[in-house]
Amino acid sequence: MDDQKKVTVQILNAFTENDQGGNPAGVVLHADALSHENKLAIAQKVGLSETAFVSRSKTADFKLDFYTPTKQIAHCGHATIAAFSYLKQLGLLKGNLSSKETIDGNRKIEIQGDLAFMEQLAPTYVDPVERENDILNSLGLTKADLLSNAPIQVVNTGNSFLLIPVKDVKTLEDITPYFDAIENISEEFNLIGYYVFTIDAVAEIDATTRMFAPRYGILEEAATGMAAGPLASYLFDVLQQKQTNFKIQQGKYMSPPSSSALEVQLRVENETITGLMAGGKGVVANELEVEI
Repeated sequence: MDDQKKVTVQILNAFTENDQGGNPAGVVLHADALSHENKLAIAQKVGLSETAFVSRSKTADFKLDFYTPTKQIAHCGHATIAAFSYLKQLGLLKGNLSSKETIDGNRKIEIQGDLAFMEQLAPTYVDPVERENDILNSLGLTKADLLSNAPIQVVNTGNSFLLIPVKDVKTLEDITPYFDAIENISEEFNLIGYYVFTIDAVAEIDATTRMFAPRYGILEEAATGMAAGPLASYLFDVLQQKQTNFKIQQGKYMSPPSSSALEVQLRVENETITGLMAGGKGVVANELEVEI
């Protein structure tokens, strides 16, 4: 077949902890000529939770399109960090401020040393109180497993995640996810997925987490940049942890473990979050040739 063409996909581990672990994302540069169907086919062949396609933009420094193996999504944190870390390493960024165009508008990017940070919006909160029992059942949890005085909330800083605060690390580790039930609730609240966390963590980090997103074909994910922003916002607004920098760990309790480090910097004016930057480090792991 002469009409097949090869596309190079870089695999980067984003949000690595001491250059280890992290969450792998595909990155395709010079994607201007690829159609929606091409991108979906490539994302399926790559088989990772997300692949970012980088092309020219008239309104930002780069246009990024994000694809899971099943659909296009508006934003992806770890694939953004992977893409901009790679662009920085290739010398394609002119300085430490950049921007991305997405199907949901433009967002700022900042480079701080080896870390890439992406802009997210001020948080919005929805209380899913009428579904609390169903949510707990979908994780094999009871009310006694939750952190006291910490409500389950849907939080959105660009994508919606269900934040579920559990009382300790052992509870987090012992979760039994029922993926069909999680998918149904995720559909109902238009979630990317569940972000279950505990603040009963080691001293250097503010929370450790697990992320379940079966609605997007991701049973469990090692690092989710778009969920770290909602969690930092929740810690500040709901748990009243009045700091502007949060360090979040993810992936340590998945099987197999892939421990990841995410950092969130809140922008706060008069005690109100006006926006935030979430970031981490991307490390090149592999290169694939995909035929389409």
